[in-house]
Amino acid sequence: MTGPTDPAAPTATAAPPASEAREPEVTAPLPAPAPGDPDARTRRIRQIRRALTAVAVLAAGVIVTAALNSGSRHGYLNPRTTDPFGSHAVAELLKERGVTTRVVTTAREAADAAGPRTTLLVTDPDRLGATQRGVIRSAIDLSGGRTVLLAPSSHSLTELSPGVQTAGDADTEHPAPGCTLPAATSAGRAATGGGLRYTTTLPGATACYPSGGHPTLLVLPTGPTGGDTVLLGSETILLNESLADEGNASLALQLLGSRPNLVWYLPSLADSDPDTAPSGEDKSLLELVPAGWSWALLQLLVAAVLAALWRARRLGPLVTEKLPVAIRASEATEGRARLYRKADARDRAATVLRAATRERLAALVGVPHAQAHDPAALAPAVSARLTGEPRDVTALLFGTTPSDDAALVALADHLDALEREVRTS
Repeated sequence: MTGPTDPAAPTATAAPPASEAREPEVTAPLPAPAPGDPDARTRRIRQIRRALTAVAVLAAGVIVTAALNSGSRHGYLNPRTTDPFGSHAVAELLKERGVTTRVVTTAREAADAAGPRTTLLVTDPDRLGATQRGVIRSAIDLSGGRTVLLAPSSHSLTELSPGVQTAGDADTEHPAPGCTLPAATSAGRAATGGGLRYTTTLPGATACYPSGGHPTLLVLPTGPTGGDTVLLGSETILLNESLADEGNASLALQLLGSRPNLVWYLPSLADSDPDTAPSGEDKSLLELVPAGWSWALLQLLVAAVLAALWRARRLGPLVTEKLPVAIRASEATEGRARLYRKADARDRAATVLRAATRERLAALVGVPHAQAHDPAALAPAVSARLTGEPRDVTALLFGTTPSDDAALVALADHLDALEREVRTS
C-alpha cells in the first residue's frame, strides 16, 4: 500500500512499500517526558515526602503547644488529680479523717446525694444552667447539710444565694480571719483573697477574711433545716500547689470535713441543660465540638496555609521556545499502530485502513470524493477495473470488524493488493 493520506492508518504489517528516501516528513513538537520516567517519579516522591514531613512537624508543634498550655490545667479542682491544679491532697487528708468523698458530674446526682450528713461542694457554680441551678437550690433548701460554693459570681448568686451580691475582686491574697467563725480563727491567715468579695444584709450571716472591708468567705444559715451555705471567693485553698501555704489546709479541712460525707460536684458537658436548646432539635457538628478543639483546628488550619505558602512555587513569565523535530511518516504510522494494538482497537484500525483506501481508490476510478464512502457508487466502479476472478469488493471495503489480529493483517494485505491492481489496470 502506498503512503497513507491519514498518518493514523496503522498496521503492524502494512508498511508503505515506497523507499524511505521518498517518504514525507512531518513536524511535531518534542514529546514530553514519559509518565513512567524513573527520575520524574523519584522527584515526585521526594516532594511528597518533604511536604508530609513539614505537615507532620507543624502538627507535632501544634500538639506540643496545646499540651504545654493545657496540661497544667488538666483535672482542675479534681480530687483524683495530683497535678498542681488538682485537689487530690485535700481529698486524701479528708479520707484520713474519716470523710468519704464522692465525685459527681451532674446536678441531679449532686442533689440526690445531698443530706444532713453531707457537704455538697460545687466547684464551678457559674457554669451551671438555669435548670441545674434550680436543682442545686432545692438541695440547699431541703438537705439540711452544708453547701460550699466556690467563687460564685452575680451570674449564679441570684438563684443559688439570693440576697448576696459581689463586691469586686479582692486585693489581699492572704487576709486575716477577722471573724469569730471557729474554722477561720483556728486556721488563721489563708489564701481566700485573689478572687471575689461579697456583701449581704441577710440576718445571721458570718463574714470572714475581709479584703477592703468586704468578706471573701461568707457563711449563711439555710432556713429551718439547720444547714448552711459557704461562699468562698477563691478556690486557691483547695489546690495541691497551695494547700500547705498559711492556714489553707486547716481551713479547707474544716469547711469540707464538718460532715462525714462529701459530694464533690464537677459540672461537665454531660450535664446538659434542656432549657438552653429546643427539645428534640439536633445539634450541628460544630456545636458538638468542645471550644478547645475549635482553637486547635484553627491552629492546624493556619499551619496548613503556612505550609502551602511555603511549598508553593512562583511561576515566572511564559517563555516561547521552538523545538522542531523531524518525524518520518512511517514512524508516526507504526507508533499509532502499536497504540491501537496495545488497546485492542481492531475496529478503529480497520475503519481507518478502509477509509484511506476508499479515498485513494475513488480518485483512481473517477468517483467524486463526496461519494468515496458510498458502497453503491464506489464498489461498481472498482469492480469494473478488476480482472481475473470476481471478488466481493463491497465486503472488503465496507465489511465487518476483523475478529483477531491475524484477520486485521490479512485485511491490510487484501486492501493493499486491491489498490495495487486498480493502479496497474
